[in-house]
Amino acid sequence: MTALGRRLAAVRRRDTVLDRLLDHVQHVWAPSEAAVLHLTSDGGPAVVRTHPVGSLPRHDLLELACAGPTLYEGGSWILVPLWVDERLAGSLIVGSGSPRFGSCDLRLAEAFAAQAAAALESAALVEAYDAGRRSWRDVVDAIAPALCIVDTDGSIRRANQAFSELVGTRPVEVVGRQWRELLPPSWAEDLQRLVAAAGELSEVELRRGDDTYAASSVPFMTGEQGSVVLLFDDRSERRRLQDQLIQSEKMSAVGQLIAGIAHDLNNPLASVVGFADFLSERPDVPAGLREPLSVIREEAERASNIVKSLLGFARKQDRRRQPTPLRPLLEATLLLMRNELMARGVESRLEVEPDLPAPAADATQLQQVVVNLITNAVQAIASAGRGGTVVVRARRWLDGVAIDVIDDGPGMSEELAARVFDPFFTTKPEGQGTGLGLSISHGIVKEHGGRISLVTDKGRGATFTIQLPTGAAHSTAQAGVPPPVAPLRLRVLVVDDEPHILHYMRATLEAWGHEVEIADDGDVALERAAAEPFDVVITDLRMPRLGGREFYEELLRRAPDRAARLVFSTGDTVRGDTLTFLESMRRPWLRKPFGLDELRGLLASVHAGA
Repeated sequence: MTALGRRLAAVRRRDTVLDRLLDHVQHVWAPSEAAVLHLTSDGGPAVVRTHPVGSLPRHDLLELACAGPTLYEGGSWILVPLWVDERLAGSLIVGSGSPRFGSCDLRLAEAFAAQAAAALESAALVEAYDAGRRSWRDVVDAIAPALCIVDTDGSIRRANQAFSELVGTRPVEVVGRQWRELLPPSWAEDLQRLVAAAGELSEVELRRGDDTYAASSVPFMTGEQGSVVLLFDDRSERRRLQDQLIQSEKMSAVGQLIAGIAHDLNNPLASVVGFADFLSERPDVPAGLREPLSVIREEAERASNIVKSLLGFARKQDRRRQPTPLRPLLEATLLLMRNELMARGVESRLEVEPDLPAPAADATQLQQVVVNLITNAVQAIASAGRGGTVVVRARRWLDGVAIDVIDDGPGMSEELAARVFDPFFTTKPEGQGTGLGLSISHGIVKEHGGRISLVTDKGRGATFTIQLPTGAAHSTAQAGVPPPVAPLRLRVLVVDDEPHILHYMRATLEAWGHEVEIADDGDVALERAAAEPFDVVITDLRMPRLGGREFYEELLRRAPDRAARLVFSTGDTVRGDTLTFLESMRRPWLRKPFGLDELRGLLASVHAGA
């Protein structure tokens, strides 16, 4: 009995208990047959150990052994049940042909069974504990947030797999170490407050490089000792999505801001362009003033093109593509970028092959793409802390044309180059770039049936290439049709709340021989238009009190025939409702600032269709 007790004292697995009991029985009695049956308390399958191996005792012996200790068949068999806390845990069966067993053997077998039953119960408790630990580990490892249990002295008692990955070590190396040793020092102050006031503070945001974590604490009691559970939820992807949403909202706000700026700029530009055109056509203007007038006209047109580019960025427009000569477009683009190039100490060079075919493109969109590429090239050169050169080259490419924007900046790695066209991806510091320029450019070129590519290497600059086909243009313009000529004399009503525009329109139209009336108020103009016959009524869309839209609807109700002679003018076509209204009315309209040729053509077309 003492020997068996020693053999079972340190056993923690039930299979080992059964094997050692059977082995001890063989050592003591050298039986011809022996078996140990273990019935698990959780209803699992019975475990049987036999000698010889595979030689099971008779079924009736198994049943009798569970009934109580006994010598069976005149001592040929010892049958002893295994009891654990009055619960039948199994049985011990030992058989011998000769000599037969006696009562002492039976009592010894009962003692063996009692020791084995106690060892089996201990092993069951150990296995349950291990299963609980495995279950806890499996559960907490399945939790996405990093988790650790911290004792009052700051040592980590347990942690899950996510926490081990957070601190960059194996799970077995985390337990027992101080949390301050493993987590970033910059987190220490916030985490100390969380540990000291577990469950009382809301979560705190922690940053590590580009990653963001939300940390929180929960009190955890084990016996009399209080501990704290620290949770670290990785919010990096959520933060990136929030940043992208904020950028998107900013772009939307920029679009609305541009709408107001465009209207406010286009009204004075309309006056500048209009008066410059008006004075240029007058024969009595001194010859010395004609060149300054030309400069005023060109600079006003340049400002107007900048506003149009802003409008093109802020809204999705119904684009009309037509053959676009590249040399004048690229020259105008470099002129537009002149101040930016000079400020950064970057030189520019334009190279255009002779007799280059004109691609079918929207000039404003194509210019937007080239501006984006030049801007990126300039910023790349500036990031190197030196001057440099940007070369814009237009050349033939297969059945189309290609535009190269080449810089001698620092270039970029293959990994960065693979992502430059991804939306919201930028290598610029926070607040200096949205990551939208190249993705928008990629979309524009793709819509034109072309492609945009990048060739770069670290330290060797970069070359962006736009490849465009030269297919048929999609334009509603009719080649060879001369512009319409305005009739000799029209009666015109001009309605606008800008006094300079009224002045310019009156002076211009009267100089052309037309009879002109002006009104700076929509209500006053409505009464005139409804009561008096006008050949053409030109009204601004956005005015205080009665706007152009309401003016037209009321005039249509009062005098439908006179509403058919109405023309809209506006400096704001960013707003979706404005474009929708203009398109639904199917009425001619002027986009401010407009030139005299546009005004002449419109007067002629309205009069001809009336």
